[in-house]
Amino acid sequence: MGGLTVGTIVKGHPVVIGSGTIREAPKGAPVPAVIDSAPAFATSIPAIGADPSLERIEAKIEAGKRLSLEDGLTLYATPDVWGVCALAHRVRQRMHGDVTYYNINRHLNYSNICALSCTFCEFHRKRGDAGAYEHSIDDIRAEARKARDAGATEMHIVGGLHPYLPFDYYTDMLRAIHQEAPTLHIKAFTAVEIVHLAKIAKQFKSADRTAGIRWVLEHLKESGLGSLPGGGAEVFDDRVHDEAFKGKIRSDVWLDVHRVSHELGLNTNATILYGHIESVDDRLVHMNMLRTAQDEALQRLGYETDADGGVTLTGEGAALPTPAMNDRGGYFQTIIPLPFFPDGSALEHLPGPSGLENLRTLAVARLMLDNFPHVKSFWIMQTLAMSQLHLLAGADDIDGTVVWYDITKVGGAGTNQETNVWDLQRVIRDAGFTPVERDTLYRRVERDGAAWRLAT
Repeated sequence: MGGLTVGTIVKGHPVVIGSGTIREAPKGAPVPAVIDSAPAFATSIPAIGADPSLERIEAKIEAGKRLSLEDGLTLYATPDVWGVCALAHRVRQRMHGDVTYYNINRHLNYSNICALSCTFCEFHRKRGDAGAYEHSIDDIRAEARKARDAGATEMHIVGGLHPYLPFDYYTDMLRAIHQEAPTLHIKAFTAVEIVHLAKIAKQFKSADRTAGIRWVLEHLKESGLGSLPGGGAEVFDDRVHDEAFKGKIRSDVWLDVHRVSHELGLNTNATILYGHIESVDDRLVHMNMLRTAQDEALQRLGYETDADGGVTLTGEGAALPTPAMNDRGGYFQTIIPLPFFPDGSALEHLPGPSGLENLRTLAVARLMLDNFPHVKSFWIMQTLAMSQLHLLAGADDIDGTVVWYDITKVGGAGTNQETNVWDLQRVIRDAGFTPVERDTLYRRVERDGAAWRLAT
């Protein structure tokens, strides 16, 4: 075993190597055989040691201790990117073993008409512009039926900050989806949209902004909202916001939306958009602010803090939060690092991040965000091939079937950006992991065609 490496040919057939017994792949098999439950490429990541500066960080990780911002700078500065990936992979295996999650979902962008004109955004249009659209409630009902008939467990909904649609449009949208597909979980509206809805409902007041945010979230939850996506965070830095995202809410308001969501028992996700005009320092501060907000959410659920006042989930045997705790509050489920794609935007002169930068940033996110249960590689913005590599650098989730996504388009892709369950499972298995279908709240799903139920 010690002399074998990934890709070894045994009797003329490719095999997948793990820590168990070698299983030969059948001739013509489209998916490589998997050995026991060990991740196939675990042996392909070099051992730590190429850069001695990582040894101190490795010791902290082994002890389940929180990394500092200075540690984060080391992770970004070291030439040993594979060592960083190996550390993140070790944490990922400790938390999730060989499991990689995916889901069957459908995205809906209800309108691309937006009051803002962010320099990084190719999505937005003004009413009357070529390509501008806004879906009617009947259109949305039809999308819900398609999702239901395809066996989707989730509808993911985001859109532009439409200056003319009334607040009732959004509650009517949620009720219509729930009527057509009662079992469909609705994950909808970024923090930026929530604040916009508070303003159009005339509930947002600068002196007490959380009251308006709470009013909106309570009404949306009553109408069928199940959780919030993580978009709109971009990078938590005022300079970056003023240059690239002027007019969008800043970090304090974004965090207020998610904090109130958690108080109401709604789980949320978080993102970081990197590879534009931000610095490495900005990325790490962003991660630290998310980590602090998650500490607060987990303490509400009953988690105890360590000597430094934080809550870590990456230590050996740490219990991850579950939806069963939502009667006490919600929490951040996953961090989703998103690479910036400059094409078609006002920042298209920028090169965007490289593949190695994508790997490193996701790995750093896994290591720094020690209280986030999951790390997602969003294949729509990373590509399936890069997401497969991310599974070896800290990611335990590659999202889902998607079907329709109009926000970003990689390599000239159209809005109909879809994959199927077979491809998702193949990508996961090829990397040596076990694919597990989940719902939005990371509960395992049992499926018979389009019919599904939560695993018991």
